[in-house]
Amino acid sequence: MPSYQFVLNGQSVTVDAPADMPLLWVLRDKLGVTGPKYGCGVGVCRACTSHLDGAEIQPCMVPVQDCAGRQVTTIEGLADGDRLHPVQQAWLDNDVAQCGFCQPGQIMTAVALLRRNPEPTDADIDRIENVCRCGTYFRIREAIKQAAAASRS
Repeated sequence: MPSYQFVLNGQSVTVDAPADMPLLWVLRDKLGVTGPKYGCGVGVCRACTSHLDGAEIQPCMVPVQDCAGRQVTTIEGLADGDRLHPVQQAWLDNDVAQCGFCQPGQIMTAVALLRRNPEPTDADIDRIENVCRCGTYFRIREAIKQAAAASRS
């Protein structure tokens, strides 16, 4: 079985896995990283959203072979020690999570949006396609706005 080396949340990891194994299963089943959630397996619900070299991806659709030598970041890699990422803090401040299942993917999508666009409009935020079955979209929007404002100050 081939081995793949990549940086996961700032730490170098090596994993033995079939080349076509989705990164999501490598993260969850082989490396014990459970923040990215399995929702649909076809990249639609976006509960697994993570970052590859800083860009938003759905690891249920990315084979591990595509990650070799690259940087993977999951929700577990956002905080700086005990200091939460501004988006994570905004999520808490706005009481966004209800069941919490989609929240890691929602947060990772919000972080990617704010990297691309530090001052998103409501329309920009509404283009996010992550599914939240609890319907906390209004609070998600407010949290993203708060995080954007915090990064400007």
